[in-house]
This record gives sequence, structure tokens and C-alpha cells, in this order.
Amino acid sequence: MADNVLYEVSEGLATVTLNRPDAMNALDTALKEELRDTLREAAGDPAVRAVLLTGRGRAFCVGQDLKEHVETLRRDGGGALDTVREHYNPITLAIASMPKPVVAGVNGVAAGAGAGFAFAADYRVVADTAAFNTSFAGVALTADSGVSWTLQRLVGPGRAADLLLFPRSVTAQEALELGIANRVVPADRLAEEAGAVARRLAQGPTAAYAAIKESLAHGSSHSLAETLEKEAELQARAGATEDHRAAVEAFVNKEKPVYRGR
Repeated sequence: MADNVLYEVSEGLATVTLNRPDAMNALDTALKEELRDTLREAAGDPAVRAVLLTGRGRAFCVGQDLKEHVETLRRDGGGALDTVREHYNPITLAIASMPKPVVAGVNGVAAGAGAGFAFAADYRVVADTAAFNTSFAGVALTADSGVSWTLQRLVGPGRAADLLLFPRSVTAQEALELGIANRVVPADRLAEEAGAVARRLAQGPTAAYAAIKESLAHGSSHSLAETLEKEAELQARAGATEDHRAAVEAFVNKEKPVYRGR
């Protein structure tokens, strides 16, 4: 694997870093393929209990590499957008559906698909100098990377329509007010703060976190009765874990539980 994506696993935490800083982590084909494959590796690795997704340099990810894209358009026409199914969809699904929490450490601008990947994460720690921009309409495109699904769940349908129809730079502070950012921190502390959040999750009850992710995704598009049944199913699964038994024993004994992710 080349160095467009840096990957490190330590004490249950996988750190995935986009590594095209000179191009503001724009998504060319090589980076998209590496990111897709790296996220799938993290999702399937039982030693990984949480993932931190971030970028190197002054951008988190500015979305599609338009220099590469224009060449593909000239050569393949509409086929240039096959990348949505080949790359963006599996990347977004890997983030949103992996059975472990994903923290986006948004170190700089997140635009287009880059914003979409951040929106798909379970928690966003954002540098106070960072910004978000949907960007798609600015190049005569519609939303991809799950933005039409994730953004309206974060900010509501009306605000999502506004941000998509009239793309603009959303500051970190506004992102916090809108509900896009979970936490805003000084830029020089982003790595430390995002890492602390991700490490805490990596030390937590992994199966319970997986169930929480599944229940939120299910509940967003099902009736109350269906959601209650899903909760019962997931609670039975969580209740059978070693971590649940350890947590209850620790509570009774007035001790701090130690979770092993199983």
C-alpha cells in the first residue's frame, strides 16, 4: 500500500490519516482506493475497537481531485462519475456501518465528499480554524457520499437543503451551533483532543457501541414499534456480552469496569 493513507493501530485505536497534504487531501483514484481498503481493514480487524479518521496538513479533505476529474471527463464523459459507486459509496458505508465507533478529527476544510466522510462518522471533533462546505452544486453536481442522508439528520431537512442549494463555508463555530460538530477545539490541540475521544471509545464496550450505531441507523427510518423491537433484539445481544457482565459486577462492587470489547 502506498502512502496516500497512513494507518496505525495502537491499543485498540486505528488512526487513518489522509496523506496528500500538498493537494489538501483531494481525492484522486489512488487515495480513494487506499482509503476504501484501509477502512475495510479496520472494520474487519478484531484488534481495532475504534477508528480516528483525520487529515495531514491544512485540510481534512477538499473532496474530489478536480484536476484528475476533468481529465477523466474528457476521456470517459459521464463515466467519470462511476467513482461514486466504486469509491465514495463503499467508503461512506465502511465508516457508517462498521461495528465500532468512528471519530472524525476535522483538522481543516472538509468539502464535498470530504464533508460527507466526516458527516458519516459517529463523532466529529473539529479544529476551530476548520470549515465545512457541501460544494456539489458549485460544480453542477448533486450530493454524494451519503450527504443527502447524513446532513439532514444532523441539521434538519430545511437547513440541509439550504447548505446544498447554496454551498458556502460553514465555520467551526457555526458547525457546532448547527449540530454538525460535536466538539470544537483549538487547532493546535486537535490531534490531542480527537485522539483522547477516540482512545476513550477504543477502551469502551465495543459491542454496545456497535449496537448503538445500528439502533440509530434503524430508528431513523422505521416506525416506533419496529424500533422498539429492534432495541429489544440489540439489547439481548449486548446483554450477552462479557463487557456487560463485567460492567454490572464492577457497579455492584463499586469498581471501575475494564472492557475487553467482547
